[in-house]
Amino acid sequence: MKIIGIIPARYQSSRFPGKPVAMIKGKPMIWWVYNQAAKVENFTELLVATDSEKIFNVCREYDIPVEMTKDTHPTGTDRLGEIAEKKEADFYVNIQGDEPLIEPAVIAGIVEYKLAHSEVEVINTMTDLKPDQDVNDKSIVKVAAAENDDLLYLSRAPIPCSKRDEAVPYKRHLGLYGISRQALLFYARSKRGYLESIEDVEMLRYLENGYRIKIINVISESIGVDNPEDIAKVEKILNGAR
Repeated sequence: MKIIGIIPARYQSSRFPGKPVAMIKGKPMIWWVYNQAAKVENFTELLVATDSEKIFNVCREYDIPVEMTKDTHPTGTDRLGEIAEKKEADFYVNIQGDEPLIEPAVIAGIVEYKLAHSEVEVINTMTDLKPDQDVNDKSIVKVAAAENDDLLYLSRAPIPCSKRDEAVPYKRHLGLYGISRQALLFYARSKRGYLESIEDVEMLRYLENGYRIKIINVISESIGVDNPEDIAKVEKILNGAR
């Protein structure tokens, strides 16, 4: 099975412009993400997809495979769709470009699930909501899933909601997912639906169009870099690990 790992990276960011090339212990963040993902053995190919010449040039400088894409893509999944148009494969794995500590085993979990369930077209990941994360934080996408791994819904609101105010073990959606070529091309050629527009959650397009999404629970301690202050947190962890 041909599986391509893709790291979408754009330069523009409201909170942290240019963060993919922000330096962490002397190397750009995209280098750290790429080298973590490169430890996954079952990738046929691994590359960065960007709309920025600056990011493109940095990738070339560090010998990271990179593809230029359009600067009009509203989402990372649309950027993956352009790569799917150019490069034919059975499955494409989206790896967030702002997680320099992403665990290779977590990425490999998606690949292994696909290899064991070749008929599945869309696979997502979730993990426990951390104690210091506010379930009401709209920047965190929460998950409702069935015991058979079917994804039921994604929302920026707290789901599921207990009528009796019972403690709920909330799950948060990770930006790590895998999609078949057919499903990616569908996404790239279709428009946002009502729920996707309201929630601003890409995967809802598949649910609104009858796709069955599988979502696997993973243990991940990775942290995303959302602002310049997060660089110090990552470096502290890296220093402690070494």
